[in-house]
Formats: sequence, structure tokens, C-alpha cells
Amino acid sequence: MTTVLKITADPRSLRGRGAVSNAAGRFERHTRVLVDDGWSTGQAQPSGRATIEEWAEPQGEDALPPLRTEITIDATRTIIARNKSPDVSFDRSINPYRGCEHGCIYCFARPTHAYLGMSPGADFESRLFVKPNAAELLAKELSAPGYSPKTIAIGTNTDPYQPIERRLKIMRSILEVLRDFKHPVGIITKSPLIMRDIDILAPMAEMGLARAALSITTLDRTLARQMEPRAGTPQRRLDAIRALSAAGIPMAVMFAPIIPALNDGEMENVLKAAKEAGASSAGYVLLRLPLEIKDLFREWLEVNRPDAAKHVMSLIRQMRGGKDYDADWSTRMRGTGPYAQMLAHRFHMAIRRLDLRDSRKLRCDLFKPPPKLGDQLKLF
Repeated sequence: MTTVLKITADPRSLRGRGAVSNAAGRFERHTRVLVDDGWSTGQAQPSGRATIEEWAEPQGEDALPPLRTEITIDATRTIIARNKSPDVSFDRSINPYRGCEHGCIYCFARPTHAYLGMSPGADFESRLFVKPNAAELLAKELSAPGYSPKTIAIGTNTDPYQPIERRLKIMRSILEVLRDFKHPVGIITKSPLIMRDIDILAPMAEMGLARAALSITTLDRTLARQMEPRAGTPQRRLDAIRALSAAGIPMAVMFAPIIPALNDGEMENVLKAAKEAGASSAGYVLLRLPLEIKDLFREWLEVNRPDAAKHVMSLIRQMRGGKDYDADWSTRMRGTGPYAQMLAHRFHMAIRRLDLRDSRKLRCDLFKPPPKLGDQLKLF
């Protein structure tokens, strides 16, 4: 018999994280529930369950340490993921990491952690899976007979430049392979760490092989820290656009996700700031709340924006046919109804006014596997 219970993680350990709970994934038969027995607060809670508001903050030696990030080796045998989604502009992508330490509360990749027997909540941002042999696997797949090159997208699921990349450098090793094969790549990230790899990306961009996008959801540093606790600040993301653009790398800004009554009023200001920093194109995506994300996002609203929570969710449902989410291919990125139409109109007016309409395509005709060690050189 499946036990269906709501679980909250001890909020004392979740400081600096995006999720405010760690509910078991949808495939688990049982869940565990924290119970306050009265030792920490001086009296037992009437409900028998601990909630964010009910936990007293312990002091001194009783204080819990912050939730630590755990890293596990992902024993994957392939690195290029394929998709046939009709509303996605690429058919292949690479994800160096599963889970993301940035902790963005709205991340649509969170439900994938349920397939690993973990929570899409705090587990998603603290129990990470890494692919240290990604470059080796990529070189093997690109060298396969009959491989036909098309742009590889990186950062479409979890961020390739999340904090652990600074130490592990898996993304950099992937870029080195793509450079050697002269293979086109498009990158999306929230991290200024991408500036580290300008030495690889700039020469690729000069050949028409690379472009990048920085996702900027808000210019409000406080809101950004609440929604995206371990991602780069808005100003540092603008700095990254400026640095990469100056190096000749075509840059886009993604105003994503748009959250009604929370950040939608900043659309024009974000696009303008990105244009001034050097962005040449732009995109947007409406907030998506599939599977467990809808509950995680509601919890986050109640804790961080209690005064706006009901209004935000009401507007979301107005754009999703009365539901928290509608997964229909034709509308999931943009929504429906008057409010969604208004957002689309504002966006298109802004990109026309700011000339954020660069539509240059990356080249695929330069692709060529490099010679392997021991290969006989051709004389003619």
C-alpha cells in the first residue's frame, strides 16, 4: 500500500537552498515525516508534524550545519541526448550534470531526480551526479561512422556552469572536444563562470561554431537570491554578456521564466540592460510547473512571498486553462489567454525597439573528426 504523506525537511538545514522541503519523489512507496517531540521548542506541536513556521531556530552547539552537497559519479555510457519535441529548436543536447546546485525553485528539471529515487526538492540541488568521462564519450560518439552534425545545445536541462564546474571542469573538457571536431554548440547558463572558457569559445565563434545565452530573470538582487540562491548575481550575468560579446561571441538574453506578478514587470528593463551589455537576441519562457514543481513553487511562495502567493497562482492558472500547468506542446512555453497574449506583445515590441533579433545560424559544414594518434597521414 502506498503511503501518501507530505514531508518537509528540517528548515534549519536548508538555509542557502532554493527548495523549502524535500518531499519524496512520485515513484516512492513511502515517505518520512519530521515530528517535533517538543525537545527543540519546549512543547510538542499539536499537528504532530514540523512545518517551516513551527521549527524554533536552535542556537550554539544545537544548530544544524547547512545542507552539504554530495557528488556521485554517473556511470552513463552515452553523452548526447536526443529529443523530438516540436517546440524545441534543437534535436540533441548534453548535460554534464544531473541535479543543479544553483537551486532555482522553478527549475523544470527538478522532477527528473524522482527517476533516481530522490526528491525533486532539496535533493535535486544537493545530491548531484557528475559525468567525468563526458569528453571521452563525446569524442567516441562524434567519431561514429555516419554521424551527421547539428548544433548541440548545452544547459537546456541543468546548468553546465554550476558551482562544482569550477573544480571539475567537465564542461570545459566537452568544449575542447567540440572545438577539435569543429562542431557547432549553443550554450545557456546563469553563471558568469562561462567567461573562463572565452579562450575556447571566441575562436569557435569566429568560425561560426558557437553562441551563448545568459538567463536573467530579474535585476533585483534580493529576489534573485531567493529564487536562484547559488546562481550568479544579475549584475555578474550582465558582466558575462559584456565580456563574451566583446570577445566576438554572439550573445542572447533569456528572460526566463516569466512569473506573473513577481518578475514580469521587469521584462523591458532586463532586455534593455542586456542589450546595453552586448546581447544581440532575446527569448522568453513562461513559468512551467509540471509534476512536483507546482507544490515546491507554492511552498516557496508561501515562505518568501506570502502576500503575493494567491495572486501569482491565480494569474498562472489564467494562462494555463485554469490549471497549474498544461503540457500541450503548442502552448507550454507561452501559455494562453489575455495575460499571456499581453506578455507576448510586450516582448515582441521590446525586441523590435531594441533590435534584439539576431538570427544567425551556426555552421555545420566545417565538422571534421581530428586525426587520431597513430592514424596514417595522407600524402594527397
